Amino acid sequence: MASGFCFYFLIIVVAFGASLEAANGKLSTKFYKSTCPKALSIVQEGIAAAIKNETRMGASLLRLHFHDCFVNGCDGSVLLDDTANFVGEKTAVPNNNSARGFNVVDDIKAKLEESCPGVVSCADLLAIAARDSTVYLGGPSWKVRLGRRDSTTASKAAAEASIPSPASNLSALVSSFAAQGLSLKNMVALSGSHTIGLARCTFFRDHIYNDTNIDKSFAKSLKRICPKTGNDNALADLDLKTPFSFDKLYYMNLLKKKGLLHSDQELFNGGSADHMVNKFAKNTSLFFKEFRKSMVKMGNIKPLTGSAGQIRINCRRVN
Repeated sequence: MASGFCFYFLIIVVAFGASLEAANGKLSTKFYKSTCPKALSIVQEGIAAAIKNETRMGASLLRLHFHDCFVNGCDGSVLLDDTANFVGEKTAVPNNNSARGFNVVDDIKAKLEESCPGVVSCADLLAIAARDSTVYLGGPSWKVRLGRRDSTTASKAAAEASIPSPASNLSALVSSFAAQGLSLKNMVALSGSHTIGLARCTFFRDHIYNDTNIDKSFAKSLKRICPKTGNDNALADLDLKTPFSFDKLYYMNLLKKKGLLHSDQELFNGGSADHMVNKFAKNTSLFFKEFRKSMVKMGNIKPLTGSAGQIRINCRRVN
């Protein structure tokens, strides 16, 4: 009887501790330990199935978390469909015809609702999915801090103002990340997520036709699929060598002036980021270490906790 009492008391203490941290605006790696013990495994299984079905999906889900956090914090707002009261973020320039993975999120959320109704937020789902996608494709793992709640609104204007453009120069990139409390090192490390995934012609056209800091043969190969006009949705690998493997080759490409986007090559173009690109290009473990730290830091941007927001039942709409 005494041991049983101690066991249940421990559960209460753990749950109370996680709740207290959330109420104080702090996230916890153990947030769902008692309220939804299968949460992490449900997300992990869903991510594995989704990437096995389409390898590109890993990069898409990692990107969703990034695009969520940069717009009024990590609150799941990127997942909301338009309503009569607001125009959401899905049609904002950085997301329109490029943000994807919403159906995967829907499927995983449905399974979470079956297991523990109304408990796991969509914002947390995105954070876990970003980590699991990275790991599945060979990248580093980290303990995801949880306890975020979901926003009840979204803003197309905020998305267009806050998410850095692929046409950004280094100064604009530094300012954009600094506005979110992220350092130059964080920015260079997080940009390493472009070691996986694809980008549309419309995002790299100006770089291959108008920039001089690009390898000529590389630009020529891209012009075959991305003409000066038309074919906007043609896709190219962000990392021309290993687009579905999370590694340091993204940085090695930059050293050779083979960054796909203008904003990529800006990280190695005679500016303040050059030294970090050099370090990451030589040292996978250093890149992974800084990526882990930066993802945790990004995931802590203005989370809704306590009684703020809600736990959406359907990630696409407010309850």
